[in-house]
Amino acid sequence: MSQHASRIGKLILVPAVITLAVTFLRLVGELQGWSPILFNRECGFCGALVGIVWLVPVFGAWFGWKLTRAGSGPGSLGRAFGLTLASMAVLPLFSFLAPKAGILPERLWRPNVPLTESFTIVSVFVAFAIVGLAIGIMAWPALGRTLLAYGLAARIPVALLMLVAMLGNWGTHYDARPSSPQMSPLGWWVGIGLVPQLFFWIWITIVFGALFGIVAAAIARRRGTAAG
Repeated sequence: MSQHASRIGKLILVPAVITLAVTFLRLVGELQGWSPILFNRECGFCGALVGIVWLVPVFGAWFGWKLTRAGSGPGSLGRAFGLTLASMAVLPLFSFLAPKAGILPERLWRPNVPLTESFTIVSVFVAFAIVGLAIGIMAWPALGRTLLAYGLAARIPVALLMLVAMLGNWGTHYDARPSSPQMSPLGWWVGIGLVPQLFFWIWITIVFGALFGIVAAAIARRRGTAAG
C-alpha cells in the first residue's frame, strides 16, 4: 500500500465506521417504524434527520482541516472553490440541457420506460457524473481523493443493503419497487441503487464535502498565520 493510500485509510477509518453505524441505525429505525421525522421510509432524501448525507459537511470540514494542518492544503483556495462550483454545476446542467439537445427525453423519470431508453439514460448520467467527479477531485486533489475514498466506504454498503432489501421486500426506503414490469429486480437495483450510490451520491459527497473542507482550510491557514 502506498503512503498516500495508507494516510487516506487512516483519515477515513473513524468517519467510515460512524457512517456505517448511522446506516444501520436508520435501517433499524425504519424496520421498527420509529418516528418518520427521524427515520423517513419514503425516500433517502426526504428530510429524515437520521441519515448519512448530513455527515458529509462534517467530515468534509474535518478532512480539509486535517489535510491543511498536515501540509496538504490546496495550492489556491480560489481555484479549489471555483472548480468545486464547476463540479457542482455539471449534473444540474446535464439534466437541463440533455433533453433540450435531444440526447435524452424531456421526462427522464416516468413509469414504464423502455429498457433500451433506461439504459441510455443511465449511461449518459454516468458519463456526466464521471466528468463532475473528475472536476471535483481536481479542485483539491488531496481532499478529492480522500472524499472519494470516504464516499466509496459510505455508499458501497448502502448499495449492497439496497439489493438485499429489494430482494426481501422489507418496506423501507432502501427497497423501492420497479416501476416497469419489464425490469427485473436486479436491473432495477442497478438503475436506482448501484448507479446512484456510486455516482450521484459520491458526487454529492465530493462537492459538498469539498465546500466545507475549503472553508476549514481557510480557517486553518488563518490560524496558522496568526500563530506564526
